[in-house]
Amino acid sequence: MLAVFALACLVPAAAGCDFGSTDRPEDTTTAVAPPPPTVTPRTAPVRTTGRGPELPEKGAWVGAWVKPQFHNATGRAAAFDDFNRAAGGELTIAHMFHEWNEAFPGATERAFQSQGKLQMISWQGTDTRSTVSGVYDSLIRQRAADVKEFGVPVLLRYRWEMDRPNLAASMHSPEDYIAAWKHVRAIFTEVGVTNAAWVWCPHADGFAEPDRDAAAYYPGDDQVDWLCADVYPGPEWNSFTDRMDHFMAFAQKHPRPVVIGEFGLTQDGRPGQRANWMREVGPYLKKHPQIKAAVYFAARQTTKPLYDSTFGNDPESEAVFREMATDPYFNPPPPDLSVSSAPPSVPGR
Repeated sequence: MLAVFALACLVPAAAGCDFGSTDRPEDTTTAVAPPPPTVTPRTAPVRTTGRGPELPEKGAWVGAWVKPQFHNATGRAAAFDDFNRAAGGELTIAHMFHEWNEAFPGATERAFQSQGKLQMISWQGTDTRSTVSGVYDSLIRQRAADVKEFGVPVLLRYRWEMDRPNLAASMHSPEDYIAAWKHVRAIFTEVGVTNAAWVWCPHADGFAEPDRDAAAYYPGDDQVDWLCADVYPGPEWNSFTDRMDHFMAFAQKHPRPVVIGEFGLTQDGRPGQRANWMREVGPYLKKHPQIKAAVYFAARQTTKPLYDSTFGNDPESEAVFREMATDPYFNPPPPDLSVSSAPPSVPGR
């Protein structure tokens, strides 16, 4: 099992992850338990705009992105299957990244579909002003046609972590990003794509750090099907609760389900610190039923920036993740993944 969890991951440049420094902390004091959540859980109903998978009535799906040994469809499907088995065999969501010019859905998505997995597809995006200019319209229209033909419900995470400082040159401004989002989604609508749920996914740090102002990039409830945040401890070892509280203060104001697009242990930490961080995840999700899914990022990067979010050398954290992944709360029935051309239903309307 440990060998399975030691699977590595694509380089962060391809995945779009921003983990910062991974120096081992020198502090050896005992970790202090984090304070209880300060955000009141949402009790009002949540819904989507009627696109993508039907929400679980109760609980939240868990999934993962796992680096394959071989970067092809067979290798990715095998890597996910091995990781899933090691985690208890109950993972519902398989995650895949695609660069802007890369065609999808493709062989990898078909392989995951054959495994019966709900899929989250992360599409990298490109310069926002170029996108709005129309120069990429034929490419966008082809992606839309391909997604429509794929037919099964998917979570489409377009240009995640748009609030990252290192993306400022291509995002230009929140207004430019929103214009690009609306432009791309409008083409998907024109093509008649109803099986893709649009996932808006900044980094949780974008809500905790005032200079990031991630909320300014929100396209609006009429444009977004699922809210999302990526959550990592960072070199400061911010608690999962702290990072998520900042995001959930925003999320609870919007009637949309939440998916944690990426979470993972990218720092070494003190003895037991990684497992303690992981122990917060399950209880926090249960206290916030607006959160309907969470996707782990299993990666070992051997070139800078160095990090390892696998469990190969961390059986304590492995046990915590497996306990969560096999908890009945995180194993609601999967959505209907059959191909359908019927118009989407819109809950609550």
